[in-house]
Amino acid sequence: MILEILKFGDPVLREHCEEVTEFDDKLGKLLDDMYETMLDADGIGLAAPQVGVLKRVVVIDTGDGRIELVNPVITAMWGKQYEAEGCLSCVGKRGIVKRPAHVRLKAQNRFGKPIKLRGRELLARAFCHEIDHLNGILYEDKVIEWVEDEEGKE
Repeated sequence: MILEILKFGDPVLREHCEEVTEFDDKLGKLLDDMYETMLDADGIGLAAPQVGVLKRVVVIDTGDGRIELVNPVITAMWGKQYEAEGCLSCVGKRGIVKRPAHVRLKAQNRFGKPIKLRGRELLARAFCHEIDHLNGILYEDKVIEWVEDEEGKE
């Protein structure tokens, strides 16, 4: 099911999300609906607060397949990159954001099993961008310089 994506200015996007404690069919449906919504919007990442759910849940697909993160925590980051980002909650704007070039994180999958992942470049950016959403932080808070929008989506 395609969900409504909240837009910048909605106070829900500034809330800190709660940890997921129940790994049930409801969580699975949320992950499936978020992924379908992200693909429909031509995005590469979507966090639960963007669809009005204040839970620590993220879906990402940078072209190498679906990644589901429940209760993600960045455990290490190094290097730096300055790239243009956009957001499905703010279509039409892009800005240069400083992010780590490499990220290591731990999370859980939809069944509660612990997982560890590493990302570099675009995937590292997506991890950071989406985890920021879980903490009420928007990329616009970190923009160094606004740039001409190509597609307006990240």
